[in-house]
Amino acid sequence: MSHMTKVPHRRPVRRASGAAPTAPSRARRRPTSQQWAAWGFLTPVTLYLVLFYAYPLYRNIDLSLRDYTVRSFVQGDAPFTGLANYRTVLDDPTFAPALLHTVVFTVVCLFFQYAIGLALAVFFNQRFRLSATLRALFLVPWLLPLIVSASTWSWMLNSDSGVVNAALHAVGIGPVNWLTTPGWSLASVIIANIWIGVPFNLVVLHSGLQSIPASLHEAAALDGANAWQRFWRITFPLLRPVSAITLLLGLVYTLKVFDIIWIMTKGGPADSSTTFATWSYQLGFGNLLPAFGPGAAVGNLLVVAALVFGLVYVRVQRKQALS
Repeated sequence: MSHMTKVPHRRPVRRASGAAPTAPSRARRRPTSQQWAAWGFLTPVTLYLVLFYAYPLYRNIDLSLRDYTVRSFVQGDAPFTGLANYRTVLDDPTFAPALLHTVVFTVVCLFFQYAIGLALAVFFNQRFRLSATLRALFLVPWLLPLIVSASTWSWMLNSDSGVVNAALHAVGIGPVNWLTTPGWSLASVIIANIWIGVPFNLVVLHSGLQSIPASLHEAAALDGANAWQRFWRITFPLLRPVSAITLLLGLVYTLKVFDIIWIMTKGGPADSSTTFATWSYQLGFGNLLPAFGPGAAVGNLLVVAALVFGLVYVRVQRKQALS
């Protein structure tokens, strides 16, 4: 008689409702509709950044590291030269004046654009009659195309028929060769760029002023603080985050200003108003034999400068948030 071994019956183990799923169940889980929607919204932005930012930046770096000519630019067989184009740029006699003009142009424009924009923002924050209408009129320079603004200033500062020299003649001052004298050409493009950039500072700073509670000013006035003390001790400190982003955006924009300078002076006379932006264009496209490599190297120097200031801004903002 055969004996059969009985196998004990095992009940299936139930997983607790709060227990974590096993590896196979995690692998079989499919993306939810919200995740598909997130990828759908993210894909166009990613493609845009890759096509219009990452790829042009890569091409510009590649241009600066190779000896490109017109033929090799079309055929794509330029030899690799390393940092030779950067050494060519640094040894060029135009480098030092262009660097100085870029720094002066950027610093002076930022200072006056911010100072005038802040003064106008405080003025329009009083909310008097026609305040909105006047503020809208101040936006006109910002809304005009740059070619229109630069052409208008070029006509106004014309040595023979400009309205600025006509006004100076009316008060007994002789004509000034604004655009054709090395001593005045850089000042002329600075004035034009300040006029164009003030509305942007006005709009951003005015928005920042509106976020400051009016009760703080009322309490300070009751304590005997005058208008200047209320501005310096309340308004200006609370406006620092908005001021920082305004100056950063203005810095990045001013570093790459090309249209205004090229239309008004083309960087002259005698390179007296040449900046890195106009010099890069002159090297790459302003000659019969274009120097694509050195032109791209100058453009990369502008990118590095903007990146450095952007990192400084992020570091300062992080320190302020931690403090």
